Amino acid sequence: QVQLVESGGGLVQAGDSLRLSCVVSGRLFSRHGMGWFRQAPGKEREFVATISWNSGYTYYSDSVKGRFTISRDNAKSTIYLQMNTLKAEDTAIYYCATHRFEWGSSPDSDRRSYDYWGQGTQVTVSS
Repeated sequence: QVQLVESGGGLVQAGDSLRLSCVVSGRLFSRHGMGWFRQAPGKEREFVATISWNSGYTYYSDSVKGRFTISRDNAKSTIYLQMNTLKAEDTAIYYCATHRFEWGSSPDSDRRSYDYWGQGTQVTVSS
């Protein structure tokens, strides 16, 4: 059974930083690209960032580019999302997800391409 567990969310002020973590079990983690998505109240889940199986590429939404950094540690089956200069509009539940195909070679921001999801972690940024 594949499980993804996010952690690291919380309540911060605008301009602060947070680092989210996502631990994956039950899948050959090192073969799959990973992604972070977020969902704000009343809005659809949206793409935030993705990283390839070997960290060969990373790709970000325009709204977080330059502020967020995705990374992974295959030895720990964990991905991270370092979030700097947080804004009120970053407030959302953040989800990690695994890409359904192995050895992906190009970034994929389509949430339909991701098959396993964590339960989410709340990030609240006060202005």
